[in-house]
Amino acid sequence: MQEQATEEQVQQVIERLINMGFEVHRSTGALKTVLGAVGERREFDIRDIEVLPGVGEVHRISSPYKLVARNFRPEGTIVRFPNGVCVGGDQVAVMAGPCSVESREQVLAVAESVRRAGASFLRGGAFKPRSSPYTFQGLGEAALKLLREAADKFGMLVVSEVMEISQIPLMLPYVDLLQVGARNMQNFNLLRELGKVRKPVLLKRGIAATIEELLLSAEYLMAGGNYDVIVCERGIRTFETYTRNTLDISAIPIVKKLSHLPIVADPSHGTGRRDKVAPMARAAVAAGADGLLIEVHNCPDKALSDGAQSLYPEQFDELMGQLRVIAPAVGRKLA
Repeated sequence: MQEQATEEQVQQVIERLINMGFEVHRSTGALKTVLGAVGERREFDIRDIEVLPGVGEVHRISSPYKLVARNFRPEGTIVRFPNGVCVGGDQVAVMAGPCSVESREQVLAVAESVRRAGASFLRGGAFKPRSSPYTFQGLGEAALKLLREAADKFGMLVVSEVMEISQIPLMLPYVDLLQVGARNMQNFNLLRELGKVRKPVLLKRGIAATIEELLLSAEYLMAGGNYDVIVCERGIRTFETYTRNTLDISAIPIVKKLSHLPIVADPSHGTGRRDKVAPMARAAVAAGADGLLIEVHNCPDKALSDGAQSLYPEQFDELMGQLRVIAPAVGRKLA
């Protein structure tokens, strides 16, 4: 719409698009309102819309994802949380904590250390999707309560993974950011339900997913009405065996070109090696990542899951100091 378009003109265009058979999604920026018309109708003349009062320009979107595309919200999306923390914009948000919640003492110790170092989110697994059915599967709701307790004590937000639809109502009172793991990136039934939830979602890239497939999964969330979506590059499976996965740093600037959604990086899962987490975290921030998801454990050698990729608290503290130097060099600051 034109910058000076009135609310009445905007509503008239929305009504016309609905009558043409489209579903309309509205994005209101600082200067302009953008209307995304999504539907299966192929034959229509865009001039019928261009001539309506208040319309600035009309474009057909050729990409399969419409709402996730950069031109739906050219200024970029900033996901804002109640305590003032933002993911997107000029801030770099850091999410840190153990792979799995193991005990109250462990969670409180890790939360205190990562908060002191500057992390704004406490991450931790309550339900763990493991490759083997015989490994630790998480503490469930007890873990969620411990995460909430620790986060509240140290002034943090909670991010934890939801694995299935039935867990959503259980997690809502405890979690500020619902994480969809790599194995569930194309669990479309789960994505549809999360699209109805009015709580931010962190969507991880699947281990063999293309960037387009990642953005199409994000489209499911936005099509359901949830516009607070953050995508995550967490490494893809390649022929290389030295690292657990291959962290695709190039995906960060590519996603930021194609989409308005913020993107964070997970160098812990992306490499699977403690000694490679810090250099890849530094590279991700330099490449434009809006945040980092990092595993930290107070005693990683005895961790029940993913100890080899978890940083010691002192290593995390050192990394945060390095990021405070790198972020301003690329026009950013730590949240």
